[in-house]
Amino acid sequence: MQKRFEGRVAVVTGASRGIGYHAAKALAGEGAHVIALARTVGGLEELDDEIRTAGGQATLVPVDLTDVDAIDRLGAAIHERWKKLDVLIANAGILGGLSPLGHVTPKTWDRVMAVNVTANWRLLRSLDPLLRQSDAGRVVALTSGAAHSCKAYWGPYSVSKAALEALLRTYVAETRQTPITGMLVNPGPMRTAMRAEAMPGENADTLAHPSELAPCLLDLAAPENKDNGLLYDFPSKELRSFFQVTS
Repeated sequence: MQKRFEGRVAVVTGASRGIGYHAAKALAGEGAHVIALARTVGGLEELDDEIRTAGGQATLVPVDLTDVDAIDRLGAAIHERWKKLDVLIANAGILGGLSPLGHVTPKTWDRVMAVNVTANWRLLRSLDPLLRQSDAGRVVALTSGAAHSCKAYWGPYSVSKAALEALLRTYVAETRQTPITGMLVNPGPMRTAMRAEAMPGENADTLAHPSELAPCLLDLAAPENKDNGLLYDFPSKELRSFFQVTS
C-alpha cells in the first residue's frame, strides 16, 4: 500500500524536539522525505536515527532561522535536488520570557520577532516558488491563543504570533488561485519546553503530548485535504476561518 506522503518533500522547522520532532517523524513514517531544520544538532541526529530505523528518509539542516542567507540557500538546494516542495510545517518559535512591555529589552524583542515572524517570511520568500511547483503545496504554521488573548506580560510572544497569523493570511490570499493551501494550528496547552518555560510550576503530566498533535498536522498537510484559510484548534479539532477571527 502506498503511504500518504510517498514521493513528497516536507520542510519542518524546530524539528529537534517537541511538536516539530514528532511532526517530522510522522511525516517520514508516511513516506515523505523530511528536511528537518533546528539549531540543536543532537536533537536532529536523534530524529534522524529514529526516522532511518523506521525505514524513512531525512535531510538534516542545523541552522539558526535568523541566518537569512542560510534560508535562501535552503530554497536553492531544494530546487537543485527535488525541483519542488510539497509541505512546510512552520513550527519553530521562541517565548522570549514573560515581563511587562516596558521591561522587555530591545535584544529580546528583536530576537522574538526575528524567529517567530521574519524567519517565516524569509522561508515563504525562499520556498514559495517550490511550493508552486507542487500539485498540492501545503503550509501549516503553528500559532497560539496568545495572538488573540494578549495577556499581561506576554507582549513579544503575543505580538509575534499575531504578526505570523497576518503573514499567513496574506499568503493565503495571494495563492488562492493555486493548488497551495495555508492553515494555522493552535496546539493549546502542550507538554513542550516552551510551555515549561512559561508555566514552570505546572504539572506537565496533565498536558497533551506533542505526539498527539502530529496526526492532525499530517491530516492538514495531506494532498487530499483541500481546507484553506482556516485556524485549527487542538484538542477541540474546531476549524474556523482565520479571516473572521475576532477573539
